[in-house]
Amino acid sequence: MLEYNPLHCLPSSEELPDSDDTPVDNELQDLIPGLLKAMLALLWSERWDWFFGVDMGIYYDPDEPPIIPDGFVSIGVPRLIDEELRLSYVLWEENVVPMFVLEVVSKKYRGEYSTKKQKYAQLGVLFYAVYSSQRRRKPRLEVYRLVNDSYELLQGNPVWLPEMGLGIGRERGANQGITREWLYWYDELGQRLLTPEERIVEAQRRVDVEQQARLEEQQRRIEAETHRLEEQQRRIEEQQRRIEAETRSQTLAQRLRDLGIDPETLT
Repeated sequence: MLEYNPLHCLPSSEELPDSDDTPVDNELQDLIPGLLKAMLALLWSERWDWFFGVDMGIYYDPDEPPIIPDGFVSIGVPRLIDEELRLSYVLWEENVVPMFVLEVVSKKYRGEYSTKKQKYAQLGVLFYAVYSSQRRRKPRLEVYRLVNDSYELLQGNPVWLPEMGLGIGRERGANQGITREWLYWYDELGQRLLTPEERIVEAQRRVDVEQQARLEEQQRRIEAETHRLEEQQRRIEEQQRRIEAETRSQTLAQRLRDLGIDPETLT
């Protein structure tokens, strides 16, 4: 009997275009998800069941162009496919819908609050985050959760994402020497997790502290040894003075005896 597998008729990731030649029009659209990815690579360094895509196409229909978020996280997929890595994210190959999608708004809206939002809901993306640094009257970071096929806005900063075991929020900080507001991952207590740069600085600080402690301990030992040697020298000198005094006393007594005087009779 002939077995029919519809997946065999669908294009593979190697056959699908992995670039539409459209340049990123905002540096933050690269740096912000890049920072989150770098943080996650350290936080989940022992895990191999996740993938973070940056400016990568998500193919959901072979007859439709991909949707390209600025960043997305999938859990339950291999972190690496092979040495060539992923060319794109093809749902009929991965069989896992991204759990988290991030859009960073440029000066020109690209449907982040409308068409893209609807599409991610249709795909079943559990968490959808939109960040716009130029917003003034509305929250610059909005995080939505999919409930009954539609998105509900979550409150707070940071926002806890229980299925991911992470929170996401915004605050001022430094990244690649640039001080501004960035997006970060947070723990369940709302404490911001360290970036790779901050981990390096913290590690260097600990090394410096430990080195300074070792130097101070070495200095204390040197001072203690110096004090011990000085005390030993003092005792030697004191003993030498007693010997010299005793020698002089004996010499004087002998001279008196030589003169016929008994030193014991002298007061």
